[in-house]
Amino acid sequence: MEPVFRSLEIAAGLVVRATGTRITFRGLENLPAAGGAVIAINHTSYVDFLPAALAATARGRRMRFMIKAEMEQVKPVGYLIKHTGTIPVDRRAGAGAYAAAVDVLRRGELVGVYPEATISRSFELKDFKTGAARMALEAGVPIIPLIVWGAQRIWTKDHPKSLGRKKIPVTVAVGEPIVAEGSVARIDDVLRARMSSLLDQAQRDYPAPAGSYWVPNRLGGSAPTPAQAKLLDEAELAERARKRAEHEATGKK
Repeated sequence: MEPVFRSLEIAAGLVVRATGTRITFRGLENLPAAGGAVIAINHTSYVDFLPAALAATARGRRMRFMIKAEMEQVKPVGYLIKHTGTIPVDRRAGAGAYAAAVDVLRRGELVGVYPEATISRSFELKDFKTGAARMALEAGVPIIPLIVWGAQRIWTKDHPKSLGRKKIPVTVAVGEPIVAEGSVARIDDVLRARMSSLLDQAQRDYPAPAGSYWVPNRLGGSAPTPAQAKLLDEAELAERARKRAEHEATGKK
């Protein structure tokens, strides 16, 4: 029954109703009713995990997410990680999390993965990591492409949160399963093509006011281009490295 997980499902539904968020699900039948699968999700928001998880709930399934291990240090989050089957990932040593995810998949669970690893500031697909393809191949399960669109209006990088009863529409589009066979590169190519197609369709069907920060540059929005976003990401990583080095140097004194 997983009482903690069930409580979260109820809370998520209440949050959606309280904020007036309108989630449209497409292709739910592509989520397997039983058995393991890697769910590959695009990443544009701090909250896009919620619509993705609710898609699984609507299908009568539960999704186990991979989350950065630092979040375990936040006591309430650490408790939830422990009691919901969430898989903590140490970015400096991810082998343990990878093995845990493969084991969860073999047990017939759904595992939510962000192939881009970090939030896309351009709201377009970034370069993919190979973890999703490798996990599916090793566990012998399909990959399901899943697109969340609209959640970036609620909370994303470089912009203030838009919480409260804003009635923001969100689209969740689930694509057909991809059989994990052949090389990792081939699987990744197919996955990216499927996710690109789903994302393009979701964007074309969604209102896109000119100049809006959450609208991709190529659609007339003011979001950075993928090239500009890459430079912002690199600057962010450099600043993190500087702070980490500064902290370590201070600790040695």
